[in-house]
Amino acid sequence: MTIESHLASLEALQTAALSELGTAEDDTAIENWRITYLGRKGRLTEVLRGLASLEPEARRTVGATSNQLKTLLEEQLAERLALLHDASMQGLASDQVDISLPGRPVDMGRYHPLTIVVREISQIFSSMGFQIAEGPEVEWDYFNFERMNIPKGHPARDQWDTLWVDSMQGQDGEYPMLLRTHTSPMQARVMDSTEPPVRVLVPGKCWRYEATDATHESQLFQVEGLVVDKGISFANLRHTLYKFARQMFGEDRKVRFRCDYFPFVEPGADMAVDCFICQGADLECKVCRGEGWIEIMGAGMVHPNVLRMSGYDPEVYSGFAFGMGAERIAMVKYGIDDIRLFYANDIRFLRQFP
Repeated sequence: MTIESHLASLEALQTAALSELGTAEDDTAIENWRITYLGRKGRLTEVLRGLASLEPEARRTVGATSNQLKTLLEEQLAERLALLHDASMQGLASDQVDISLPGRPVDMGRYHPLTIVVREISQIFSSMGFQIAEGPEVEWDYFNFERMNIPKGHPARDQWDTLWVDSMQGQDGEYPMLLRTHTSPMQARVMDSTEPPVRVLVPGKCWRYEATDATHESQLFQVEGLVVDKGISFANLRHTLYKFARQMFGEDRKVRFRCDYFPFVEPGADMAVDCFICQGADLECKVCRGEGWIEIMGAGMVHPNVLRMSGYDPEVYSGFAFGMGAERIAMVKYGIDDIRLFYANDIRFLRQFP
Protein backbone atom coordinates (compact mmCIF):
# COMPACT_ATOMS: atom_id res chain seq x y z
CA MET A 1 0.00 0.00 0.00
CA THR A 2 1.50 3.37 -1.06
CA ILE A 3 1.81 6.55 0.95
CA GLU A 4 -0.80 8.17 -1.29
CA SER A 5 -3.38 5.50 -0.49
CA HIS A 6 -2.68 5.83 3.27
CA LEU A 7 -3.15 9.56 3.17
CA ALA A 8 -6.34 9.15 1.12
CA SER A 9 -7.69 6.69 3.70
CA LEU A 10 -6.96 9.13 6.53
CA GLU A 11 -8.72 11.94 4.65
CA ALA A 12 -11.79 9.78 4.02
CA LEU A 13 -11.79 8.66 7.65
CA GLN A 14 -11.70 12.29 8.82
CA THR A 15 -14.62 13.24 6.61
CA ALA A 16 -16.75 10.31 7.75
CA ALA A 17 -15.85 10.73 11.42
CA LEU A 18 -16.66 14.45 11.55
CA SER A 19 -19.92 13.89 9.67
CA GLU A 20 -21.13 11.16 12.04
CA LEU A 21 -20.03 13.10 15.12
CA GLY A 22 -22.17 16.04 14.04
CA THR A 23 -25.30 13.82 14.07
CA ALA A 24 -24.67 12.23 17.51
CA GLU A 25 -27.38 13.59 19.88
CA ASP A 26 -26.94 11.64 23.12
CA ASP A 27 -24.34 9.94 25.30
CA THR A 28 -24.96 6.53 23.78
CA ALA A 29 -24.35 7.75 20.22
CA ILE A 30 -21.22 9.65 21.31
CA GLU A 31 -19.78 6.56 23.00
CA ASN A 32 -20.49 4.39 19.95
CA TRP A 33 -18.70 6.98 17.75
CA ARG A 34 -15.65 7.02 20.04
CA ILE A 35 -15.34 3.23 19.97
CA THR A 36 -15.75 3.18 16.18
CA TYR A 37 -13.05 5.76 15.41
CA LEU A 38 -10.80 6.10 18.46
CA GLY A 39 -11.16 2.78 20.19
CA ARG A 40 -8.46 0.14 20.58
CA LYS A 41 -9.86 -1.70 17.58
CA GLY A 42 -11.22 1.42 15.85
CA ARG A 43 -10.78 2.56 12.28
CA LEU A 44 -7.88 4.94 13.03
CA THR A 45 -5.99 2.10 14.74
CA GLU A 46 -6.47 -0.06 11.67
CA VAL A 47 -4.83 2.65 9.51
CA LEU A 48 -1.86 2.89 11.87
CA ARG A 49 -1.32 -0.87 11.75
CA GLY A 50 -0.58 -0.58 8.02
CA LEU A 51 2.41 1.72 8.56
CA ALA A 52 4.78 -1.25 8.90
CA SER A 53 4.64 -1.85 5.15
CA LEU A 54 5.86 1.69 4.31
CA GLU A 55 9.35 3.05 3.85
CA PRO A 56 10.76 4.90 6.88
CA GLU A 57 10.31 8.33 5.31
CA ALA A 58 6.71 7.57 4.24
CA ARG A 59 6.03 6.03 7.66
CA ARG A 60 7.00 9.28 9.38
CA THR A 61 4.76 11.31 7.08
CA VAL A 62 1.70 9.06 7.46
CA GLY A 63 2.32 8.68 11.21
CA ALA A 64 2.41 12.45 11.73
CA THR A 65 -0.77 12.87 9.71
CA SER A 66 -2.45 10.11 11.73
CA ASN A 67 -1.51 11.77 15.04
CA GLN A 68 -2.85 15.09 13.80
CA LEU A 69 -6.10 13.38 12.83
CA LYS A 70 -6.34 11.69 16.23
CA THR A 71 -5.83 15.00 18.00
CA LEU A 72 -8.45 16.65 15.79
CA LEU A 73 -11.01 13.91 16.46
CA GLU A 74 -10.41 14.06 20.23
CA GLU A 75 -10.84 17.85 20.21
CA GLN A 76 -14.04 17.58 18.18
CA LEU A 77 -15.32 14.89 20.55
CA ALA A 78 -14.70 17.13 23.57
CA GLU A 79 -16.46 20.05 21.89
CA ARG A 80 -19.44 17.89 20.98
CA LEU A 81 -19.75 16.60 24.53
CA ALA A 82 -19.59 20.14 25.91
CA LEU A 83 -22.25 21.28 23.44
CA LEU A 84 -24.62 18.46 24.40
CA HIS A 85 -24.01 19.11 28.10
CA ASP A 86 -24.86 22.81 27.73
CA ALA A 87 -28.07 21.95 25.84
CA SER A 88 -29.04 19.46 28.55
CA MET A 89 -28.49 22.00 31.32
CA GLN A 90 -30.59 24.57 29.48
CA GLY A 91 -33.41 22.02 29.22
CA LEU A 92 -33.19 21.32 32.94
CA ALA A 93 -33.24 25.04 33.68
CA SER A 94 -36.43 25.49 31.67
CA ASP A 95 -38.11 22.52 33.43
CA GLN A 96 -37.11 23.30 37.00
CA VAL A 97 -39.71 24.24 39.61
CA ASP A 98 -39.68 27.67 41.15
CA ILE A 99 -39.87 26.77 44.83
CA SER A 100 -40.63 30.38 45.73
CA LEU A 101 -44.09 30.12 44.16
CA PRO A 102 -47.01 29.20 46.45
CA GLY A 103 -48.10 25.56 46.18
CA ARG A 104 -51.25 24.46 44.43
CA PRO A 105 -54.14 24.05 46.87
CA VAL A 106 -55.04 20.45 47.76
CA ASP A 107 -58.65 19.52 48.40
CA MET A 108 -58.84 18.31 51.99
CA GLY A 109 -61.22 15.60 53.05
CA ARG A 110 -63.51 16.17 55.99
CA TYR A 111 -65.72 14.18 58.31
CA HIS A 112 -69.31 13.42 57.37
CA PRO A 113 -71.74 15.37 59.58
CA LEU A 114 -73.03 12.10 61.08
CA THR A 115 -69.48 11.11 62.01
CA ILE A 116 -69.02 14.49 63.68
CA VAL A 117 -72.25 14.11 65.64
CA VAL A 118 -71.64 10.49 66.70
CA ARG A 119 -68.17 11.43 67.95
CA GLU A 120 -69.57 14.37 69.90
CA ILE A 121 -72.32 12.23 71.43
CA SER A 122 -69.75 9.60 72.39
CA GLN A 123 -67.48 12.22 73.93
CA ILE A 124 -70.30 13.68 76.04
CA PHE A 125 -71.35 10.30 77.45
CA SER A 126 -67.74 9.17 77.87
CA SER A 127 -67.27 12.17 80.14
CA MET A 128 -70.12 10.74 82.26
CA GLY A 129 -68.38 7.38 82.60
CA PHE A 130 -69.97 5.45 79.71
CA GLN A 131 -67.94 2.82 77.87
CA ILE A 132 -68.24 2.58 74.06
CA ALA A 133 -69.24 -0.79 72.58
CA GLU A 134 -70.17 -2.05 69.12
CA GLY A 135 -72.24 -5.00 67.94
CA PRO A 136 -73.12 -6.96 64.79
CA GLU A 137 -75.18 -5.23 62.13
CA VAL A 138 -76.61 -8.56 60.93
CA GLU A 139 -78.42 -9.78 64.03
CA TRP A 140 -80.37 -12.80 65.25
CA ASP A 141 -84.12 -12.39 65.64
CA TYR A 142 -83.58 -13.72 69.16
CA PHE A 143 -81.47 -10.72 70.23
CA ASN A 144 -83.23 -8.12 68.07
CA PHE A 145 -86.73 -8.94 69.30
CA GLU A 146 -87.11 -11.75 71.83
CA ARG A 147 -84.44 -10.58 74.26
CA MET A 148 -85.96 -7.10 74.02
CA ASN A 149 -89.25 -8.43 75.44
CA ILE A 150 -90.80 -8.73 71.95
CA PRO A 151 -91.54 -12.46 71.48
CA LYS A 152 -92.96 -13.99 68.29
CA GLY A 153 -96.52 -12.81 67.67
CA HIS A 154 -96.11 -9.72 69.86
CA PRO A 155 -98.00 -6.76 68.31
CA ALA A 156 -95.02 -4.46 68.96
CA ARG A 157 -93.20 -6.17 66.09
CA ASP A 158 -95.46 -4.23 63.77
CA GLN A 159 -93.57 -1.08 64.79
CA TRP A 160 -90.52 -2.29 62.89
CA ASP A 161 -90.57 -2.94 59.13
CA THR A 162 -87.79 -5.47 58.99
CA LEU A 163 -85.25 -6.47 56.34
CA TRP A 164 -84.77 -10.22 56.77
CA VAL A 165 -81.49 -11.72 55.63
CA ASP A 166 -81.41 -15.49 56.12
CA SER A 167 -82.22 -18.27 58.53
CA MET A 168 -80.27 -21.14 60.03
CA GLN A 169 -81.80 -24.49 60.82
CA GLY A 170 -81.10 -25.82 64.30
CA GLN A 171 -82.24 -28.70 66.44
CA ASP A 172 -84.96 -26.57 67.98
CA GLY A 173 -86.16 -25.10 64.70
CA GLU A 174 -85.31 -22.18 62.48
CA TYR A 175 -83.19 -19.25 63.65
CA PRO A 176 -84.01 -16.13 61.58
CA MET A 177 -81.48 -13.36 60.91
CA LEU A 178 -82.07 -9.75 59.88
CA LEU A 179 -80.45 -6.38 59.41
CA ARG A 180 -80.87 -5.04 62.92
CA THR A 181 -83.67 -2.53 63.33
CA HIS A 182 -82.09 -0.88 66.40
CA THR A 183 -78.93 -1.11 68.48
CA SER A 184 -80.97 -2.33 71.48
CA PRO A 185 -79.85 -5.99 71.02
CA MET A 186 -76.52 -4.91 72.46
CA GLN A 187 -78.29 -4.39 75.80
CA ALA A 188 -78.74 -8.15 76.05
CA ARG A 189 -75.28 -8.93 74.67
CA VAL A 190 -73.58 -6.59 77.14
CA MET A 191 -75.55 -7.82 80.14
CA ASP A 192 -74.86 -11.45 79.16
CA SER A 193 -71.13 -10.82 79.41
CA THR A 194 -70.97 -8.18 82.16
CA GLU A 195 -71.71 -8.14 85.85
CA PRO A 196 -73.35 -4.96 87.22
CA PRO A 197 -72.72 -2.08 87.33
CA VAL A 198 -73.15 -1.42 83.59
CA ARG A 199 -72.75 1.92 81.86
CA VAL A 200 -72.34 1.53 78.11
CA LEU A 201 -72.98 3.50 74.90
CA VAL A 202 -73.54 1.62 71.61
CA PRO A 203 -73.34 3.57 68.31
CA GLY A 204 -74.12 1.69 65.12
CA LYS A 205 -75.93 1.40 61.78
CA CYS A 206 -79.53 0.13 61.60
CA TRP A 207 -82.01 -0.56 58.81
CA ARG A 208 -85.79 -0.46 58.42
CA TYR A 209 -87.93 -1.30 55.43
CA GLU A 210 -89.95 1.88 55.05
CA ALA A 211 -90.65 4.76 52.70
CA THR A 212 -88.43 7.82 52.98
CA ASP A 213 -89.45 11.41 53.56
CA ALA A 214 -87.95 14.50 55.21
CA THR A 215 -87.78 12.77 58.61
CA HIS A 216 -87.52 9.05 57.75
CA GLU A 217 -84.86 6.95 56.01
CA SER A 218 -84.45 3.23 55.37
CA GLN A 219 -81.02 3.38 56.99
CA LEU A 220 -80.14 5.22 60.17
CA PHE A 221 -77.33 5.62 62.65
CA GLN A 222 -78.53 4.94 66.18
CA VAL A 223 -76.82 5.50 69.51
CA GLU A 224 -78.00 3.25 72.35
CA GLY A 225 -77.28 3.81 76.02
CA LEU A 226 -77.67 1.46 78.99
CA VAL A 227 -77.13 1.92 82.72
CA VAL A 228 -77.75 -0.87 85.27
CA ASP A 229 -76.90 -0.80 88.96
CA LYS A 230 -78.48 -0.87 92.38
CA GLY A 231 -80.79 2.05 93.12
CA ILE A 232 -81.09 3.48 89.58
CA SER A 233 -84.26 5.57 89.19
CA PHE A 234 -86.07 7.63 86.58
CA ALA A 235 -84.53 10.71 88.15
CA ASN A 236 -81.11 9.40 87.09
CA LEU A 237 -82.42 8.95 83.55
CA ARG A 238 -83.86 12.45 83.37
CA HIS A 239 -80.76 14.11 84.80
CA THR A 240 -78.40 12.21 82.45
CA LEU A 241 -80.35 13.03 79.30
CA TYR A 242 -81.00 16.63 80.31
CA LYS A 243 -77.27 17.08 80.89
CA PHE A 244 -76.60 15.58 77.45
CA ALA A 245 -79.12 17.92 75.76
CA ARG A 246 -77.59 21.01 77.33
CA GLN A 247 -74.07 20.01 76.26
CA MET A 248 -75.17 19.00 72.77
CA PHE A 249 -77.53 21.84 71.86
CA GLY A 250 -76.69 24.64 74.28
CA GLU A 251 -78.35 26.13 77.34
CA ASP A 252 -81.16 27.81 75.33
CA ARG A 253 -82.68 24.63 73.91
CA LYS A 254 -85.96 23.57 75.55
CA VAL A 255 -86.41 19.90 76.48
CA ARG A 256 -89.61 17.90 76.91
CA PHE A 257 -90.22 14.42 78.35
CA ARG A 258 -93.48 12.69 77.52
CA CYS A 259 -94.83 9.22 78.29
CA ASP A 260 -94.33 6.69 75.50
CA TYR A 261 -94.35 2.92 75.03
CA PHE A 262 -91.40 0.69 74.21
CA PRO A 263 -91.58 -3.06 74.93
CA PHE A 264 -88.14 -3.20 76.54
CA VAL A 265 -88.66 -0.38 79.07
CA GLU A 266 -91.27 0.30 81.73
CA PRO A 267 -92.11 3.10 82.20
CA GLY A 268 -91.10 4.62 78.86
CA ALA A 269 -90.76 8.18 77.60
CA ASP A 270 -89.76 10.13 74.55
CA MET A 271 -87.49 13.13 74.75
CA ALA A 272 -87.95 16.09 72.42
CA VAL A 273 -86.37 19.50 71.85
CA ASP A 274 -88.08 22.60 70.50
CA CYS A 275 -88.24 22.99 66.70
CA PHE A 276 -85.33 25.01 65.37
CA ILE A 277 -87.09 25.75 62.07
CA CYS A 278 -90.45 27.29 62.99
CA GLN A 279 -90.73 27.13 66.80
CA GLY A 280 -94.18 25.62 66.22
CA ALA A 281 -95.52 28.59 64.23
CA ASP A 282 -95.70 26.88 60.81
CA LEU A 283 -98.27 24.13 60.31
CA GLU A 284 -96.54 23.18 57.06
CA CYS A 285 -93.11 22.77 58.68
CA LYS A 286 -91.48 19.65 57.21
CA VAL A 287 -89.63 18.86 60.43
CA CYS A 288 -92.10 19.28 63.31
CA ARG A 289 -95.35 19.50 61.25
CA GLY A 290 -96.43 22.49 63.32
CA GLU A 291 -96.10 20.80 66.71
CA GLY A 292 -93.08 22.86 67.73
CA TRP A 293 -91.19 19.83 69.09
CA ILE A 294 -88.76 17.36 67.51
CA GLU A 295 -88.48 13.96 69.13
CA ILE A 296 -84.81 12.99 69.33
CA MET A 297 -84.87 9.80 71.40
CA GLY A 298 -86.86 7.20 73.26
CA ALA A 299 -85.95 6.18 76.78
CA GLY A 300 -87.20 4.47 79.90
CA MET A 301 -86.44 2.15 82.79
CA VAL A 302 -85.19 -1.26 81.68
CA HIS A 303 -88.07 -3.76 81.73
CA PRO A 304 -87.78 -6.39 84.50
CA ASN A 305 -88.17 -9.14 81.88
CA VAL A 306 -85.10 -7.86 80.01
CA LEU A 307 -83.09 -7.87 83.25
CA ARG A 308 -84.38 -11.31 84.18
CA MET A 309 -83.48 -12.85 80.77
CA SER A 310 -79.91 -11.60 81.26
CA GLY A 311 -79.61 -13.20 84.68
CA TYR A 312 -80.05 -9.96 86.64
CA ASP A 313 -82.41 -9.96 89.62
CA PRO A 314 -84.89 -7.08 89.07
CA GLU A 315 -85.48 -7.00 92.83
CA VAL A 316 -81.83 -6.04 93.30
CA TYR A 317 -80.88 -4.20 90.13
CA SER A 318 -82.60 -1.56 88.06
CA GLY A 319 -81.52 0.52 85.11
CA PHE A 320 -82.45 2.85 82.30
CA ALA A 321 -81.90 2.75 78.55
CA PHE A 322 -82.20 5.26 75.73
CA GLY A 323 -81.78 5.30 71.98
CA MET A 324 -81.37 8.25 69.62
CA GLY A 325 -80.93 8.68 65.89
CA ALA A 326 -77.73 10.49 64.98
CA GLU A 327 -79.52 11.98 61.96
CA ARG A 328 -82.15 13.63 64.17
CA ILE A 329 -79.45 15.00 66.44
CA ALA A 330 -77.54 16.41 63.46
CA MET A 331 -80.72 17.98 62.07
CA VAL A 332 -81.32 19.82 65.32
CA LYS A 333 -77.68 20.80 65.77
CA TYR A 334 -77.06 22.08 62.23
CA GLY A 335 -80.56 23.21 61.20
CA ILE A 336 -81.00 20.55 58.47
CA ASP A 337 -84.60 20.12 57.38
CA ASP A 338 -84.35 16.90 55.31
CA ILE A 339 -82.84 13.66 56.60
CA ARG A 340 -82.26 12.40 53.05
CA LEU A 341 -79.45 14.92 52.56
CA PHE A 342 -77.15 12.80 54.75
CA TYR A 343 -77.12 9.98 52.21
CA ALA A 344 -77.38 11.95 48.95
CA ASN A 345 -73.55 12.25 48.58
CA ASP A 346 -73.88 15.87 47.48
CA ILE A 347 -70.45 17.42 47.93
CA ARG A 348 -72.00 20.90 48.22
CA PHE A 349 -73.91 19.73 51.30
CA LEU A 350 -70.94 17.96 52.88
CA ARG A 351 -68.60 20.94 52.45
CA GLN A 352 -70.73 23.00 54.83
CA PHE A 353 -69.43 21.12 57.87
CA PRO A 354 -66.04 21.84 59.45
